Amino acid sequence: MAVTNPEAARSLFVTGLKNAHALEQQATQIIGRQLDRIEAYPEVADRLRRHLEESRTHQQRVEEILGSLNETYSALKDFGAGFMGNMAALAHTPAPDEILKNSFANLAFENYEIAAYTSLIALAEANGANAAVTTLTQTLKEEQDMAKWVADHIKSITLTFLDRSSAGAKADR
Repeated sequence: MAVTNPEAARSLFVTGLKNAHALEQQATQIIGRQLDRIEAYPEVADRLRRHLEESRTHQQRVEEILGSLNETYSALKDFGAGFMGNMAALAHTPAPDEILKNSFANLAFENYEIAAYTSLIALAEANGANAAVTTLTQTLKEEQDMAKWVADHIKSITLTFLDRSSAGAKADR
């Protein structure tokens, strides 16, 4: 599909990249808060730690793409997204089924990121930013892998929660 307005395509791509950077800031805050409170689910904690590092790498990749366009990320968007990430993570802490709510939210958030990176790849292609397409595709795959991991583990997390809560153990986290 030919781009009829290259300036609009570039502007939308830059905005999308700034949004993705803020989204990764939000992800690091959410994951960090969850890691502060996860004790009974070591497999979940290990995967979250790995994805936390991936999310930091995703931010760096976005910064590099922005730099190649002589642009930078929005500190204001990052601050707002980070704040929202902290609030979202804290919202589940009083829940007796915190681990379940966090798992559901993580799956939703990963799918949101998948949609965002799919859109960014289309915009990179429209802008002829081939190096960005490669980088964004790598990030998209990592987000898809995390979403698949969460989806594949919801059943076992739920059953572990059920076993722990039935036994009277602290099961929420």
